[in-house]
Amino acid sequence: MTGQVPERDRSPHNLSVKTTLEEEIERAESKLSRVPSVWDDTSSELQRVAALDPDSGNSFQRNGAISRLVKIVVRLREWAHRSLQEEEQRPDSFLERFRGPELRTAPSRNSITQPDANGNNAKGILRKRWELFVVSPSDDVYYRWLFVIAVAVLYNWFLVVARACFDKLQVSNYICWLVLDYLSDTIYILDSFVRLRTGFLEEGLPVRDHTKLRDSYIRTLQFKLDVVSILPTDLVYIYTGIHTPQLRFNRLLRFPRMFEFFDRTETRTNYPNIFRICNLVLYILVIIHWNACIYYAISKSLGFGSDTWVFPDISKPEYSSLTRSYVYCLYWSTLTLTTIGEMPAPVRDEEYVFVVFDFLVGVLIFATIVGNVGSMIANMNATRAEFQARIDAIKHYMHFRKVSRQLESRVIKWFDYLWTNKKAVDEQEVLKNLPNKLRAEIAINVHLETLKKVRIFQDCEAGLLVELVLKLRPQVFSPGDYICRKGDIGKEMYIIKEGKLAVVADDGVTQYALLTAGSCFGEISILNIKGSKMGNRRTANIRSLGYSDLFCLSKDDLMEAVTEYPDAKTVLEDRGREILKKDGLLDENAERGGLQKEDTEEKVERLESSLDTLQTRFARLLNEYTDTQQRLKQRITLLERQLNQRDCGAETNNDTDASTQMDSRSDPGDCGGTNGSPHQNHAQAQDRNSHTLQC
Repeated sequence: MTGQVPERDRSPHNLSVKTTLEEEIERAESKLSRVPSVWDDTSSELQRVAALDPDSGNSFQRNGAISRLVKIVVRLREWAHRSLQEEEQRPDSFLERFRGPELRTAPSRNSITQPDANGNNAKGILRKRWELFVVSPSDDVYYRWLFVIAVAVLYNWFLVVARACFDKLQVSNYICWLVLDYLSDTIYILDSFVRLRTGFLEEGLPVRDHTKLRDSYIRTLQFKLDVVSILPTDLVYIYTGIHTPQLRFNRLLRFPRMFEFFDRTETRTNYPNIFRICNLVLYILVIIHWNACIYYAISKSLGFGSDTWVFPDISKPEYSSLTRSYVYCLYWSTLTLTTIGEMPAPVRDEEYVFVVFDFLVGVLIFATIVGNVGSMIANMNATRAEFQARIDAIKHYMHFRKVSRQLESRVIKWFDYLWTNKKAVDEQEVLKNLPNKLRAEIAINVHLETLKKVRIFQDCEAGLLVELVLKLRPQVFSPGDYICRKGDIGKEMYIIKEGKLAVVADDGVTQYALLTAGSCFGEISILNIKGSKMGNRRTANIRSLGYSDLFCLSKDDLMEAVTEYPDAKTVLEDRGREILKKDGLLDENAERGGLQKEDTEEKVERLESSLDTLQTRFARLLNEYTDTQQRLKQRITLLERQLNQRDCGAETNNDTDASTQMDSRSDPGDCGGTNGSPHQNHAQAQDRNSHTLQC
């Protein structure tokens, strides 16, 4: 009886515990509306554990522990899921506001995930994916594929010629060579398919039409080389045997892909000079390797040990191994191509021709090495040389002007700080070839942490953000330098990128406040706030405690940037008034002004610029008027000349007709009359001739 009373007393409690657990799990499940995941398996397992048999022994204590465990696990699960969702869905608002929404490809109507008429979508998925497959040359996948094909090309360039010349190398490991050969052939064939699906840009957009891609590839020289490089010349093995790797020399024609990989690597790497040196060394090794193999082949054709120039007799133990043969030939090739010499002189005519050719190639290689290595070393030290030239010029100037030692030491330390902290590069000069959009995005990404802390950038529009970021100029101040003094005319505002600045009293020692990264100051004096008791003068002394890296924004640049953004004007004005009111430097009875209120100097400058523009336009109009007037004069002169020629021709014809009529009327035999006198006729003829000459 004692054993049954507890059993009856705890059975209702068991049921209540089970019901509470189920309600908690259902309530937790209702809160998590999401797709099924790994967490759902955990939830179902918890439900199964919570719904254990209530009639088993010690269930009261066990279910109490399980209840607490379930609550903890469910809460952890909910917290973890919420954190993951926030991490996935929380973009950087600062960058998103600048970049705007990303371009996404609209889904096609015939999606590969939609079922077909029969209700299944598994049969055509691969075919549709292959139809949509296009490789972009700018993708990382394409670059990795270039690495694979470059390895296959280098394998053929190094080992095919070596196996063709050194018989022991081919015979001893022919199974391995067959596997590697056909593996490289497979890569070549796959590369041809990749080339057929490699996209290109047309009018700035990627072309995805497979017909255009195929036609564009077929019309190139690379297609012909690729076809020749994958011809199955290995079929001749049936007649010659498998120990004739010379049949695979057509595989060497895939070399443009190797050069393409080298070019893209040189563009992508952060150490281009080191890569160029390694690339040059690789080319030299290939040439030396080929020359060594050709030397061994010539020695084999002429007979090993037949004279002092060829390779020694391989029957001797010291020259019989494959390693010794290749190392000896490589040594001979290196000495010959580097024009060092100290090798036996040739004996036969064939040997003389080969050595002369090697010397010519060696001279070209030596000149290439000297030129390339010299230019690479110069490029590697170009930045340091330019920076050192600037330091030398400053030193020479300070020495010429007899600057004090203390100031000279400060200048040299400032230059050392720039070089040590890699701040000697002119960012504007480096990024000048990029469009404004990319320049602004690079500047925002580089200085993101600093710009995020600046209040004037947090709520400004994306267009104004671009304008301001492009106009920021970096400046570095030394320890103890005054960025601005109280009462100075303010022409710039500053944003602290790195370092600490102190707002100090007039004695330069007492500190009122400390400014750190992200703080901005100096905007009060360049805003022209109406009612400011300081006008456009500085309101505080700011001094650099150590080396400080600041961004400077000039007054003219700020005015130009905020002209088209009235909301930003209002924000800057309000913030300036708050600061002035806090410091007691604002006359509240004065009219509200701001950026739109220009002083007399700015009006005069604006009038001068307008006058310069008008003068330029007037000079242009005057030049156009002068040119037009000159052309009109030339045309009028030409027309007058043509009219004069026509009038003279008409008068000459009239005079000729009149003289003919007079001659026909006169009597040729009458010499006594006045009209018929020979003297008078002669005078009339002279008058007509003179009139003709005048016309």
